[in-house]
Amino acid sequence: MRIPAIFTPALQRRHHGTGRSLALAGGLLVAVSAYLPWAYTGAALDDMSYLGGPSTLQFLGLTLGLILAVCAAMGWVEPWADAKGLAPAVLKICKRVGWTRGAKTSGIGVLAYVGIVLIAIALELGGLVTVEWGGWVALVAALAGFVGSRLLTPGRQPSLERARTAPWVGILSIAIVLLAGLLLAAYALNQVDGGIFVVILAFAGVLTAFLIRSGIGGWLSAVSRQHRTVLVFAAFIVAFLFPFTQNGSDANMSIATQVLVFAGTAVGLNIVVGLAGLLDLGYIAFLGAGAFTAATMSESAFATIGYKPPFIVVMLIAGLISATLGLIIGSPTLRVSGDYLAIVTLAFGEIFRITMNNLDGSDGPDLVHGSSGIPAIPDLNLFGFDFGDVHTIAGIPLGRFSNYFFLMLLIMAAIVLIFTRLNHSRIGRGWVAIREDEKAAEAMGVNVFGLKLLAFAGGAFLAGLAGAVKAHVDQSVTPDQYIFLESAFLLAAVVLGGMGTVMGVILGAVLLKLVPEKLRFVNEYRMLLFGLLMVVMMRFRPEGMIPNQRRVLEFHSDDEDLIDEIDEDLPYEFAEESR
Repeated sequence: MRIPAIFTPALQRRHHGTGRSLALAGGLLVAVSAYLPWAYTGAALDDMSYLGGPSTLQFLGLTLGLILAVCAAMGWVEPWADAKGLAPAVLKICKRVGWTRGAKTSGIGVLAYVGIVLIAIALELGGLVTVEWGGWVALVAALAGFVGSRLLTPGRQPSLERARTAPWVGILSIAIVLLAGLLLAAYALNQVDGGIFVVILAFAGVLTAFLIRSGIGGWLSAVSRQHRTVLVFAAFIVAFLFPFTQNGSDANMSIATQVLVFAGTAVGLNIVVGLAGLLDLGYIAFLGAGAFTAATMSESAFATIGYKPPFIVVMLIAGLISATLGLIIGSPTLRVSGDYLAIVTLAFGEIFRITMNNLDGSDGPDLVHGSSGIPAIPDLNLFGFDFGDVHTIAGIPLGRFSNYFFLMLLIMAAIVLIFTRLNHSRIGRGWVAIREDEKAAEAMGVNVFGLKLLAFAGGAFLAGLAGAVKAHVDQSVTPDQYIFLESAFLLAAVVLGGMGTVMGVILGAVLLKLVPEKLRFVNEYRMLLFGLLMVVMMRFRPEGMIPNQRRVLEFHSDDEDLIDEIDEDLPYEFAEESR
């Protein structure tokens, strides 16, 4: 049974002007309400009890309200400016933006944002009675903006990504976006209140949805492709500056370091799943193999191997041992595919964990002390630099987790470089061919079995590198750290972020590792929320948050506009002919 539409096209055509006025008024009133008290006391969120002094979260709501108002007003500004002949160059750019689509998205987003804030206030203070009159004004204004945006007729398809802009504009935009992301992430991580973190996530989600729907996101994506080197370089500079925004906080830097370890492992899994199309449910075993290798060769009193090479050598050995395990598990199992391969790899992950538990001197050789693992792993000391000491730079203390963050950042750069080089090589094209159609690839002369083995070994090697660092970061290694659930989260990071891409997988890994750490107050419902996220993503964006064009076309093959857009980027001889 199909649910009847409330805002029908006929209703939108009849009340389009009223809807635009209502959306404009609602957006402006939401912005004004930021200066009103929303909470009875300052104990909720970031103190929204002042009149005339907006808190940070209220200021974010003000920003969303202004976005809604601007999008609604552009329907009147554009015709007026066109009739007056004002700023033709700027007007030409503005006509490529989907203002109406942006208004509809921001109308939903403003209502969701205000609703989440009021619910958070009620939960933290003990009921809706603690919501002050300014919060109700904001809710009414958000409802008006939502209804007004729904009454707007569908706007034009945005085409801003096809606009030609000066290179310096694109580079400056990339820098501004990354700087804004750094400041927002630094502020979010410095908050102890989980409700503040949820509200900031909601703001980031609404802002991202607006950018995508209005076409600004498409333009940023096109600019990023044009200046890929600048984007990568700027992203690593922003990541390098992140520890300097934490004022020596070990708690936040511990989370950030674990996020980088998780992201590096996920990029390795992306070779297996995203490029070669091999479903691996036991990938966490390769991370564990690297960690146990580094632990047994460390300076710990509980280490069982007398060989103590430099850490760089240890990393290479850990990567090679993980790659060897990849070859061992890949050789007999890659004769199967699909669900059978998933079952075999799942079994391998469990076999690794059980084997490590049995290496306790009773059921097997005392190599890793069984379930007790190897504790008391000392901090690294590379070229006289002690990772356990606090180093002060520009008056900002950088603790041990900051030191490991910088090390992992360098390793992450190497992992990304390896992945991108493989992706754009003949090997990468062979992996993609196997993923798309294994039989066709084999018929065309692709060494299917050899490339599958290389994918398993290459992905395992990268996981081994990350595992070697993880052993020293955690200062202990136990088999219970490497269970199936961790493999599931790694696979989810690849799928949610965007299979076959680097930035998408890193974003997915950051969200899946960071959000549970900051939302410990809903720890009992973590798996429920995780399942809901997977369902929503598979329903509305199955290609992932930052997908590549090929994956987008696979999931939206019936989208003629998308096909035409991609055809325009192809060479003439490969473009689909129009009839």
